[in-house]
Amino acid sequence: MKPCFLLLPIAALLLTSCGNEPPRRAAQPQTAPAAVHVAAVATEDWPATYEATGTVRAHTTATISSKVMGYVQQVIAQVGDHVREGQTLITLDARDLDASLRRAEAGRAEVESAIPELENGTAAAKANLDLAQTTFKRMEELAAKKSISNQEFDEASARLKATQANYEMVRSRRTQINSKMATVEQEIRTAGIMRDYAKIAAPFSGVVITRTAEPGNLATPGAPLLTIEQDGVYRLEASVDESKLASVRVGQAVEAVLDADRKLNARVSEVVPSVDSTSRTYLVKLDLPAAQQLRTGMFARAIFPLGVQKVVAVPLAALTERGQLQSVFVVEDGVAHTRLITTGRRTGGAVEILSGLNAGEKVVLPVPAGLQDGARVEVRQ
Repeated sequence: MKPCFLLLPIAALLLTSCGNEPPRRAAQPQTAPAAVHVAAVATEDWPATYEATGTVRAHTTATISSKVMGYVQQVIAQVGDHVREGQTLITLDARDLDASLRRAEAGRAEVESAIPELENGTAAAKANLDLAQTTFKRMEELAAKKSISNQEFDEASARLKATQANYEMVRSRRTQINSKMATVEQEIRTAGIMRDYAKIAAPFSGVVITRTAEPGNLATPGAPLLTIEQDGVYRLEASVDESKLASVRVGQAVEAVLDADRKLNARVSEVVPSVDSTSRTYLVKLDLPAAQQLRTGMFARAIFPLGVQKVVAVPLAALTERGQLQSVFVVEDGVAHTRLITTGRRTGGAVEILSGLNAGEKVVLPVPAGLQDGARVEVRQ
């Protein structure tokens, strides 16, 4: 007998394979287009500007030094201290200057002691002169009457001349004393001024930015001890390209941009006409308004107006930024395409397009959340 059990597994396998056939996948519904608003890329008139970099500096800076030689006794001011005009900052050892002042005062005392004696001598000489003049008049009257001899009259005349000469001599000594007193007074004033130089004061109100003086150092005339800059009055010194010389003038209003895009209204106060032979730039100084947290050495940019220029611009709402990449969605035939762009200035809710877009193209704004490159869109008014 032939075995027939081999046919059963084959049939079972066939039935099993037919039962495991997956069902046909149902057709997926097509995604509806996203509703968006668009704006046309336009060419606009924007102010043309030139940007120059520079450094903020104090309008007035003073280097404090001594007028006399002496050892530093005390330094009252420290770096960063705010000082007021006339405030003593440094004191010097003034013992030599004190001695000079005392010598001058001693000279005045000596002259003053001679004045009473001279005044008494002057009064005595004047009394003798008066007596000689009275006696001479009497002798002159008697001589006219032939009551005295010529010898007696000549003696009276000689005594009058002698007393006159003595009186003039005493008056001359008084004049010399007065002149010497004036000299001594001048020496006292000079010694007092030199003594005051031992106290070095601030020439104006400001802040101390450098200090080289220490107690015990020898201060010499002209050697820097402290540097003070006037607080609250600053200016921007910018290096401007040689080709822009004709576009910059004194009194011109300029925008100054500091750290964190802080903007100030500045004004050109001075244009240094000499051009640096290495960088081919010249120095322009701009007065800055009073502002908080301005410091010497800060970096800043000066934006000089140059007129008007045509630029391609789009609203800021159309711009997408991811790190250093900037892009917009451009709508073409109902499809949104991502376009990488390069931007420039931003002003009034618009951004300048340097490359990547042409005038007349339509960009999506605002950009809906989740919009992807190649997505179908429906433009709505």
